[in-house]
Amino acid sequence: MKVLVVGNGGREHAIAKKLLESTRIKQVFCVPGNGGTATTPGCQNLSLNIDDFQGIERFVMVNNIGLVIVGPELPLSLGIADYFQQRKMMIFGPTKAGAQIESSKSWAKELMLEAGIPTPKAAVFTDAEAAKAYVLEQGTPIVIKADGLASGKGVTVATTVKMAHSAINTIFRGEFGTDNIRVVVEEFLTGQEVSILALTDGITVEPLLPAQDHKAIGEGDKGANTGGMGAYAPAPIVTPELMERIQEEILEPTLAALQKRKIDYRGVLYAGLMITPDGEPKVLEFNCRFGDPETQAVLSLLETPLEDLVLACCQQRLGEYSIRWKSGASVCVVLASGGYPGSYQKGKVITGIEEAEAKGAEVFHAGTQLKQHQLVSDGGRVLGVTAAGETLEQAISKAYAAVDCIQFEGVYCRRDIGRRALGDKN
Repeated sequence: MKVLVVGNGGREHAIAKKLLESTRIKQVFCVPGNGGTATTPGCQNLSLNIDDFQGIERFVMVNNIGLVIVGPELPLSLGIADYFQQRKMMIFGPTKAGAQIESSKSWAKELMLEAGIPTPKAAVFTDAEAAKAYVLEQGTPIVIKADGLASGKGVTVATTVKMAHSAINTIFRGEFGTDNIRVVVEEFLTGQEVSILALTDGITVEPLLPAQDHKAIGEGDKGANTGGMGAYAPAPIVTPELMERIQEEILEPTLAALQKRKIDYRGVLYAGLMITPDGEPKVLEFNCRFGDPETQAVLSLLETPLEDLVLACCQQRLGEYSIRWKSGASVCVVLASGGYPGSYQKGKVITGIEEAEAKGAEVFHAGTQLKQHQLVSDGGRVLGVTAAGETLEQAISKAYAAVDCIQFEGVYCRRDIGRRALGDKN
């Protein structure tokens, strides 16, 4: 079988490499891909845009592609799954209606409230002054969220009224899009955030290993939010008992609520949770696709062939599978460009990847490009250095040994990925 993967990040490189572990997969095409997919045996990049549905369709038809897997949220929110389903082509990812669970935080809040899913109290505003008045009434800390897609950067945890008002102004200036501007002002919760990536065929929902992402740019979870500076799996805070509660109180009611709205949701249902100090799981947000960098850590431990699970979701056969996992733990450390998540330079020559992989790590490319047979940086998050071990401590040690092999001008990474799970509270 030949597979086409839509996207150009570390998540898509991880998906492509996982697929190619199977003898059933002959070739993976990536639209548009990156420097890693360009240099991975069995992978080929296509110079098409992720929203060029007709161009992707033509390539799929001419080259007899059996399956399309969509990585990022944007094409899903634009209706790529609807487009391919109407043409009777196999595609993994929810329809435009289902993708609203990520593309509109206010829509997702309504769904959660209808379904009785535990989530922080929130209010939605289309007027900046009304939102600011609500902040004054509620006090701080408080969370300000852009309603639409913001590449993981539309959330501000405001510790002062001034900070909250500034975040509201930023959203209403159109920083995250100018169509139908809304802001969600949400109750601030304390605890630990957890990522639960689940697969669903619209009938059954099955969680993957729980993961923890590190969103802040600085160590100790300080500084601006990013798309994710690293992740590890499984997250020890999610005990089997807690996972059972998450399944019964969050995943299954969410799927039932989607069904009630006549939404046939086949793909990833990703719940971003806060585990409060008293052990209660509450949904901060939903995403309609694999997380990045959680996917890199989670897929490293997946034993069941990925294509089996994806096809089962597309064909509504997921209930036939019991997902198998390797033992141990996995850690992904993101190497970013200097200045990220603010402005940064591209085109920096990358060296040391072969040496890093010789240390037993996998290096997934995110913001890279192959130029004149040389790998260069081409984004804010450049690489995801991922390693597995029998224990989390071993995985962390192996990942950072590999990180130290890689060089490019301005390279930055957090040095505390996974440390909280070892008892380091900083």
